[in-house]
Amino acid sequence: MSLIDALARMEAAATGAARPLATVRHRHLAARPLVLVPLTTAGETGAPLGAMLGTDRAAPELFTVPQPRDRDLRFTFLERLAEALLPHLESCQDEVEFVERKETDPDTGKRVTVQAELCTDAPQVLVPTGPGIDVVRLLGRSMRFRRTAEEDPEAPHPAPPRVPLLGRWLTHYAERARVPGSSLLLSMTDLLTRHWATGQSRLEDQHLGALLAWIAPPDGIPGAEAARRAELARDEHGQLLVPPAGPATDPAFDNRLLAPALARHDKGVPGAAEEVHELIASQLRPTWEAMWQGVDLLRSLPEGAHTADRWRRDRQSYTHHRDRLRSAEPPQPRRDDAVTAARKLAMREQRQAELDAQEALDDPLVMAVRRLAGEAFAARAAHVEPAVSEGKRPTPRPLVTVRAEEHDRPLLAEGDAVYRALPEGGGQRAEVVGAPEPGVYVLRLVNGMGRGKEPAPGTVPEPGDRDCWTLFEHAPRGGPALPEPEETPWTHGGPPPEATAEPPDPTTPEDLL
Repeated sequence: MSLIDALARMEAAATGAARPLATVRHRHLAARPLVLVPLTTAGETGAPLGAMLGTDRAAPELFTVPQPRDRDLRFTFLERLAEALLPHLESCQDEVEFVERKETDPDTGKRVTVQAELCTDAPQVLVPTGPGIDVVRLLGRSMRFRRTAEEDPEAPHPAPPRVPLLGRWLTHYAERARVPGSSLLLSMTDLLTRHWATGQSRLEDQHLGALLAWIAPPDGIPGAEAARRAELARDEHGQLLVPPAGPATDPAFDNRLLAPALARHDKGVPGAAEEVHELIASQLRPTWEAMWQGVDLLRSLPEGAHTADRWRRDRQSYTHHRDRLRSAEPPQPRRDDAVTAARKLAMREQRQAELDAQEALDDPLVMAVRRLAGEAFAARAAHVEPAVSEGKRPTPRPLVTVRAEEHDRPLLAEGDAVYRALPEGGGQRAEVVGAPEPGVYVLRLVNGMGRGKEPAPGTVPEPGDRDCWTLFEHAPRGGPALPEPEETPWTHGGPPPEATAEPPDPTTPEDLL
């Protein structure tokens, strides 16, 4: 936790209201996000109880399972879920734009420019909490390998036709959620805690009702008291006034209401299925309203400048997955081969570094955190001395003397690199060539000035200009190239087998209570 985060939490505890951690919204928020509130049987993550979903706050769809132990009822639930989710997940497949990208020509080995399709938008899914993302991942894993009656006429328990396709989409979204900065699948608690600090612990922030009570407390009620009511207040029957945001349910609800209703359903009591349906709905409706309250709060923040770039990558991943489905590739494997796993890890590390840099560049409050940590400093240009490099083709290498502001004291040594954002976009690198006195640094600009013999206008600071220089790169580069999967060394398992459709899943503990 940074110093500013700690101070914000202390202020929130003292004032009774959450404090902002950002001045802009650092994640993309779609115009029509799909809100998904899943609910599972307590202690059995793989046994769904129900789900409330939709893109219209006033018209949610509700699907329930009156008996989670019944495989046929679970398949019926998954089929209805697929009918509701797939139209949204497939809604952006056909609206495309054409973009240029570089590819290697297989015949000549040269890099050539080709035209490629890119979906103009991608569907976004919001869930209440981090465990909700885990439910999406588990549903995808349990559905994408199922065999339908058309694929395997002898399957003892064939899946409904569209269920495996939904599993592949959910798996893609859940995997994409692991990429830092991705916005295809987001949890509301993560979104809100990124932008506001409360006066409670990070663990308590995972309760959506308590988190919203700090950010938007009722009039006249301190955030701590409102959060305590959201967590603990019960009615005369001992039921929570604000049910958990899932995916698990409250033990008092399970023992006093849900278990007896399921028992009546098992005995065939008339109306028992409808009773279970209404009980599950009573647990989902408060979370549904809380989700849209969170959406309204996030819309009050302007979008960060680099958010659109990260959303473009999400659109690219959506387009690539669409292409894999259309080319009839097999489902995602249960376990990645060595090269694919290494590439995913390297890509996520690079995306995390990019996200950290971009959030700081977009948001002065985030940059203040980096300045306090000595990773950035604000300075005014005091003197600029023209200079050129030595060599056959001299290029501009002006020397800029800057004076850091009073409270900024970065730990810089001769030869260190620093970076700044250019007014017209892009970044510029400089090297420290001297520090004649404390807080004063002589920097040599080494790029970002164009290709001419003279620096392009606006690329060299003028005396008196104030810039924020960072010790971190604005566009971090990836590591060394990895071999192709076919060239995986024997020390890492050797080349993977050919990609084929995997056999159906055997019965696992996830299928049983």
